[in-house]
Amino acid sequence: MHIEPGIVEGSKILLSYGTAAAAIGFAGKLVVDAVKRDGAAAIMLRAVLATALVFAFFEILPTQEVGVSEVHLILGSTLLLLFGAAPTAIGLALGLLAQGLFFAPDDLPQYTMNVTTLLVPLFAIAALARRIIPANTPYVDLSYGQVFRLSLAYQGGIVAWVAFWALYGQGVGADNLSNVFGFGAAYMLVVVLEPLVDLGVLAAAKALHQLKGSMAVDKRLYEGAR
Repeated sequence: MHIEPGIVEGSKILLSYGTAAAAIGFAGKLVVDAVKRDGAAAIMLRAVLATALVFAFFEILPTQEVGVSEVHLILGSTLLLLFGAAPTAIGLALGLLAQGLFFAPDDLPQYTMNVTTLLVPLFAIAALARRIIPANTPYVDLSYGQVFRLSLAYQGGIVAWVAFWALYGQGVGADNLSNVFGFGAAYMLVVVLEPLVDLGVLAAAKALHQLKGSMAVDKRLYEGAR
């Protein structure tokens, strides 16, 4: 989902400053609400864990350059189910920043585009989760269909944002459209894998019932919504 250097240049990149500011501002609101609900220590711990995992996803898991961007296994829905929306938003933003600072400085000029691409779909699936998951259902009891819908929505959101940045920056020429479609087709393959990862992680969490009540994971993992 990293926008390649040169895709959006000059004054056009100013738009991404606005989208990133809005996304980070909304993430800040989520953090404030989460701290009031669960306490600062719990949110900080989950954010640290989410950041470490995001950084590992970028640097350890396989990645492939396709068209206008790169295909990553980001596991955004997995992080949401484990840690909640606010810590996951922090983890995505800081993990992406750390990856750019330490391993991919060429990606830093595109940070505002990339962080928008990661965060806005996260907010969308957090809202979707509230709609498709009954309030009395712990996340460890989710079905394949439910996690598939979350994964499809998250990865689809990433593809949509990458397509937007590419078309906004380079127009609707045949080559650019071909690159965008190629990226989208490749990224949708992640949807096949991510729900299986989600179910595996949730099954492991269910078996590790000692985590219930731990500050390290979101309460909703083991409990219905209050």
